[in-house]
Amino acid sequence: MSKNFELMQEANLGLAVPTIRGPRLNRAVNDKTRGKAADLKFSSLDAVMLQESLKLVQSLFLSRSDGAPRVVVFAGIDSGNGCSWVCARAAETLASQKVGSVCLIDANLRSPVLPDLFGVSNHHGLTDALSKSGPVRDFAKLVRSDNLWLLSCGSMPDESVGLLNSETMKLRVAELRKEFDYLLVDSPPLNSYADGVGLGQLADGLVLVLEANSTRHEVAAKVTENLRAAQVKILGAVLNKRTFPIPETLYKLM
Repeated sequence: MSKNFELMQEANLGLAVPTIRGPRLNRAVNDKTRGKAADLKFSSLDAVMLQESLKLVQSLFLSRSDGAPRVVVFAGIDSGNGCSWVCARAAETLASQKVGSVCLIDANLRSPVLPDLFGVSNHHGLTDALSKSGPVRDFAKLVRSDNLWLLSCGSMPDESVGLLNSETMKLRVAELRKEFDYLLVDSPPLNSYADGVGLGQLADGLVLVLEANSTRHEVAAKVTENLRAAQVKILGAVLNKRTFPIPETLYKLM
């Protein structure tokens, strides 16, 4: 079976990061999944998945003794490891708790996935907010009930990549903090681009997303070292697409 979300234990990860439980999914999903919003409807997840997803959200946002973060960046070590799905699922679950408004931000400008996951258009989003004037809330789209919003990457991603590390981005994040109770940011992969480090410096913390049997330990260790050198707080690390050679019925009892 596949346990697609599992927050790494510190001993297993070997990177000295905090431990957070993560949601278990039945299907393998990666960032190359596009145009299949109907197959990815969060409302269709079974009770076990919903329960595990809630544990992740509770660990990150609802039960932290060191002060709950309001702005969290989700960043994969490598591309295509399911980081966007992890981030979107966490945002959906957090919004379902009705603890405040949630804005999901697609800052992975080179490979945007979130609009497809929610079945909405990609125009008029983050890159537009960084290059145009107007209230930042006007660039976001309501995607679930009345408290989950998506700020997609926008209509000009190629021309606006450099703006992620600009003063304008800092001002927009500060504005978003005032407009929404929680911000979850989908970042470009850390092993390929420096954007995630800059985004992490604007946030209250960062969650690493690693892929089982794919992410190399030495690469993850180097990325972690770079984040700490940049004074980015690492909230935890999620192991994605992990498989277990035991029957699912036994796994549910663990």
